[in-house]
Amino acid sequence: MAGTDRGDLTRTAILALLGTVGPLSRTEIARELDLSPATVTQLTRELMGYGMLEELDLKPSRGGRPAQTLGLVGSAGRALGVKVTADHLVLVDVRLDGEVLGAWECPFDPASPEALDRLADAVESVVSGSGLGLTVRAAAENGQAPPLLGIGVGVPGSVEDQAVGTVNAPTLGWQAMPVGERLRRRLNLPVLVENDVNALAAAERLYGRGRTHRDFLVLTIGRGVGAAIVADGRVYRGARGGAGEFGHVPVDPDGPVCGCGARGCLEAYVGSAGLRAALGSKPREQVFAEAGAVLGRAAAGLINVVDPEVVVVLGEGTADWPLWRAGFDPALRAQLYPGRRDISIEVESWDETGWAQGAAALVLATPFDAAGAAGEQGRLVRARLIGTAEGVS
Repeated sequence: MAGTDRGDLTRTAILALLGTVGPLSRTEIARELDLSPATVTQLTRELMGYGMLEELDLKPSRGGRPAQTLGLVGSAGRALGVKVTADHLVLVDVRLDGEVLGAWECPFDPASPEALDRLADAVESVVSGSGLGLTVRAAAENGQAPPLLGIGVGVPGSVEDQAVGTVNAPTLGWQAMPVGERLRRRLNLPVLVENDVNALAAAERLYGRGRTHRDFLVLTIGRGVGAAIVADGRVYRGARGGAGEFGHVPVDPDGPVCGCGARGCLEAYVGSAGLRAALGSKPREQVFAEAGAVLGRAAAGLINVVDPEVVVVLGEGTADWPLWRAGFDPALRAQLYPGRRDISIEVESWDETGWAQGAAALVLATPFDAAGAAGEQGRLVRARLIGTAEGVS
């Protein structure tokens, strides 16, 4: 799909808006996204030409002609998302409009010499249909399942290039693991690999609260602590794809040893292992309040540096957010730079499929980002979406 960088971002915003709030008229799209009517007309015409949007029913107006509404064509494509953890995999099948068609989970040992083969086996079982749920399998057999555009993989580590997909993940024991190369060789499909928190930010940009904000932070709490920085509508990845290692902000040089080998990292205090260690000697409420205060001060520092519009908190640790909040809120507000103390902290409910949905969003976002981080794999995804044979083997 041709177009300027700004045009690609605006197409993404249109997709995200319609995918989240439902069908809207062109006038409503222009108003919600602060675009000119001419720009909306041009870009929606292009999206309709690529089979991503369709005109729906006329919408009554307060005067004049009824407005034609536009909605996503969810059947235009789908993606498989995979979240890799230290002991299992989570896989989801997601339509272009964000609807989840199926979800699966299976054991996984990243330390095994056959780890990448087992990862490929799990993905292949879903791609082939042997791992599909009844609803998705029936749709596939009837020719009604959306075409598969590609595979997205989220990992708890750094990935220098999404389109290459070589992973360094100490928590998995992986160094220079050729995840993308191995999956592409086995599956003959486009594969994008990314840090799991960055993948969540991509999903938030498409389908979540981030759809109306161009600059926001995603913070994750759970086994580890992570961050993704979205600036001007794009996830900031850094020089080597490692931006957002928030869990390794130094808190105390004499603190406990972190999993990364350093002392006193934020994650050593507020990650799940640090919390378990503290629970052995203190009441539960006190442990979470103290951890919340540490997290709040660190988050304030990050907010002061990058100046986001909103912060979205995600991850399995949010189940205990009422306990975190007692320490987090006062510590955060006290350390924020004047003028930023009213920033909104949005805590979202969570289940583990969210990680895999984020990985699928890596693929689903690429048709709207021709100049982005997806590189050659993004071109292959776009080729599959528009139904050409170019680049599709």
